[in-house]
Amino acid sequence: MNESAPRVFADVAACVEATLARVGKRIVLCAAIGAGKPVALLNEFWRRAVADSSIELTILTGLTLAKPRGKSELERRLVAPMAARIFGDGPDPAWLEPLHASALPANVQVHEFFFEPGAWLGSLLAQQSYASINYTHVARSAAALGANVVVQQIALRPGAGGGRASLGTNPDVTIDLLPMLDERRAGRPFAFIGQVNDHMPFMFGRAEVPASRFDFIVDDAREYHELFCPPNLPISTADHAIALTASMLIRDGGTIQIGIGELGDAIVYAMVLRHRENARWRRVLADTRLGPRFAAEQTALGGDAPFEQGLYAVTEMFVDGFLDLYRAGILKRRAEPDGALLHGAFMLGPRAFYQELRAMPDAERALFRMMPVSFTNELLGPEWDVKIAQRRDARFINSAMIATLGGAVVSDGLADGRVVSGVGGQYNFVAQAHSLPGGRSLIALRAARDNHGRIESNIRFGYGHVTIPRHLRDIVLTEYGVADLRALTDAEVAAAMLDIADSRFQPGLLAEAQRAGKLPADYRIRDEHRRNLPEALDAALAPHRAAGYFGELPYGTDLTAEELRLGRALKRLKARTESWGGRLAIAARLLRPLPRDPVIAPLLARMGLATPHGLRERLMRRIVAAAL
Repeated sequence: MNESAPRVFADVAACVEATLARVGKRIVLCAAIGAGKPVALLNEFWRRAVADSSIELTILTGLTLAKPRGKSELERRLVAPMAARIFGDGPDPAWLEPLHASALPANVQVHEFFFEPGAWLGSLLAQQSYASINYTHVARSAAALGANVVVQQIALRPGAGGGRASLGTNPDVTIDLLPMLDERRAGRPFAFIGQVNDHMPFMFGRAEVPASRFDFIVDDAREYHELFCPPNLPISTADHAIALTASMLIRDGGTIQIGIGELGDAIVYAMVLRHRENARWRRVLADTRLGPRFAAEQTALGGDAPFEQGLYAVTEMFVDGFLDLYRAGILKRRAEPDGALLHGAFMLGPRAFYQELRAMPDAERALFRMMPVSFTNELLGPEWDVKIAQRRDARFINSAMIATLGGAVVSDGLADGRVVSGVGGQYNFVAQAHSLPGGRSLIALRAARDNHGRIESNIRFGYGHVTIPRHLRDIVLTEYGVADLRALTDAEVAAAMLDIADSRFQPGLLAEAQRAGKLPADYRIRDEHRRNLPEALDAALAPHRAAGYFGELPYGTDLTAEELRLGRALKRLKARTESWGGRLAIAARLLRPLPRDPVIAPLLARMGLATPHGLRERLMRRIVAAAL
């Protein structure tokens, strides 16, 4: 640990030069994930290694994010104008394109333990370099690999001894890693580097450290930029229904964990509806048949009243939905002994999320305390008794891609071995739920999906990859209800999973289970569970939507209405081109005269196709019009 004020640099190039002089040309660099990654600093290390093959650079990180670019010309026309406006003005990681192309220099390696979901399915080198590591084990792995440089974006408050610093969005791995490296250094050169960004919220908890903890600090106003800020996306009917089911199972006075994305937003919306408009919430449960069909689970696990005592949150990811719960008066149970409403390990969200945190008075922002993953994701450790007391009646809600009739869950990879994302902390929260008194793990997934124009069940008899094994099964949620799987036999688990499957696939799944001997040959799915269809949910929600409830974007978005419509149209177009029937249908539309539609005209203008030049643009104009 550095006992004196850190050395401060006015630009990243000088800092990297000093780092090379200090630790040598073999750099094992551990970088914060997500919004905490100091990309400008990392890009300078990358440039040095590309220019000098004698430098050996290994980057250990996760969730490396970049502004979307689009794969096709039409996608690029949609995405390019909104990328900087929505996702922030920070630099993109310079190594991403070479990694996507499997063309890194021989002296550079990049190992990620968590991918941006789906982004790396087509990169052979990224797939080969992926490291499957539980989130709580990342610090241990980085230390074992000999990490000698740790980098992080920070907020800085000047003062004596260099002042105080905050790791802001990302104390997650760093706070666990530094003591391990202190123990192993034994005279070996090492550099802990913070890059100041005035857009970083100064978060408290263990994210706050003395500036003297750093060896080097880069403070260059030219590199101040907005944090990576993905927008809110539209919430589907299925996600709204899953969220309604989840909101039945949350116990007042308990503990909550949710993640980012449409499902997290939907869960927050359903919880606020239960709290503020309880009668409406009950009517929706009745109309969707979720309440009557799963009343026993609601009584045993959750409740039907507003949140009078309120909830406390312990979560790997602090997302903007928790601020919505705070404003609604739901997130109000303070944990002892520090009085926090929330303990989180890292943060990611839209621009307004970071802005609101920066604007809060220190005392209010200190209610949301940022901690290492060893605190949020684990019960083990010196504070185990405090954690157990804080995390009463915990409901840890995470998402999955596939679940099996045996109760296993698939969240991070495909049967062919390719990695979609990573296990992250999902296992941690499942294990915690099994260990905590009153704790439950809720794994949520859509019952079916559109796979290149073909509808497939996300509930399978079996699958060639597993993230959470069936002996850790707990609660599985779909838009059609709850499967409480703890302590059930194989036959009971299969029957419960069939009850929440899409009814279009129930007969085939039942036949598979019977052929395997997991269900009796005369077993029949109960009638009340044989109308699990998307049109039934749409019909049940229709009167409530007409009254202004269950909109696609209840918390708004940075995307414009034009961008949302164009995005949906291009997504449909891409799905149709996956089949010959879809391609023929598109070709038939292209032969028709271009409609004179005043609604379509501004959308074509947004794509730069209002007055096309040349045959290529005229064809693209017709394709977009057909898709719309």
